[in-house]
Amino acid sequence: MKLYGYFRSSAAYRVRIALNLKGLAYEQVAVNLVRDEQRSEDSLVRNPQGLVPVLETDEGRWLTQSLAICEYLEERHPEPSILPDDLEGRARVRALSQVVASEIHPLNNLRVLKYLTGELGIEDERKLDWYRHWIHEGFLAMETMLAGASETGDFCHGSVPTLADICLVPQVFNARRFDCDLSDYPTILRIADHCDKLPCFADARPECQPDSL
Repeated sequence: MKLYGYFRSSAAYRVRIALNLKGLAYEQVAVNLVRDEQRSEDSLVRNPQGLVPVLETDEGRWLTQSLAICEYLEERHPEPSILPDDLEGRARVRALSQVVASEIHPLNNLRVLKYLTGELGIEDERKLDWYRHWIHEGFLAMETMLAGASETGDFCHGSVPTLADICLVPQVFNARRFDCDLSDYPTILRIADHCDKLPCFADARPECQPDSL
């Protein structure tokens, strides 16, 4: 398999974690988002949205959208699983994942930030206010969901990593990168720090990727 991505893309980061968790071999192909390589003709053939990640399967099919890719990997390679066995648990893990992937990340990804400072002419400090506001909104809800649930364990759900952790860890990495105050989210930080001690998460970190050099 080939993973087209960018070392600081949190969506690509999610897929790297999922691939590592399942012990799957893959080749990385760098797509530099800062240079707008995702808008190249070849990239748009792979994904008309001009986004990463794209996973090229062993059969040569191109898959897009990080959560859809993770679900594909789960169905194609079900062990070890990244979703609980019970229906309610699976729904909870998917809900936690969507807090990040559908609510926080779309408002704070690179193309939105570039639009704020470019077309709208917003100053960098105001851009950071925007970024931190949406981190706070999402993490406040997620902290409540995690801290108040008996299902929360060492990870977002129980004692093994799931899709929720796959989504949470890259978002915490980005929040720290933008100097967000995370002191109000002790459960989130505890889980993210626990995950980062595992090789499958640590090896997926942006600074460990070949295009980070």
